[in-house]
Amino acid sequence: MRIVISNASPDPIYEQIVRQIRAQILSGELSEGDLLPSIRKLARDLQISVITTKRSYEELEREGFINTVGGKGTFVAAQNPEFLREKRMKAVEEKLAEAVDQARLLNVGSDQLAEMLRLLYAEDE
Repeated sequence: MRIVISNASPDPIYEQIVRQIRAQILSGELSEGDLLPSIRKLARDLQISVITTKRSYEELEREGFINTVGGKGTFVAAQNPEFLREKRMKAVEEKLAEAVDQARLLNVGSDQLAEMLRLLYAEDE
């Protein structure tokens, strides 16, 4: 598991951790049953407060991404495939909404934006 904390980010450190672990689970980089570092180990590795890592894990547990088993550790929770797809679709929608906002600022019409999307999509095929 790789986590990079940015001091330049306006987001709190715990949110940066949550976002990165969530992304690794949604991408499949972390799989069901994978053991996560202990709260203390993660805090030590990232050189941050144990309270911050605890808050991150609590948030991920509330969202259903991880489970903590007393005396054994914290593991990636089983994920419903439909739930994962919905989360990924939401991420795509958010990125597209950002692109639409930027296009509007530049007075780029929907036809031109759609053409840009078609071209970008076709590049990978």
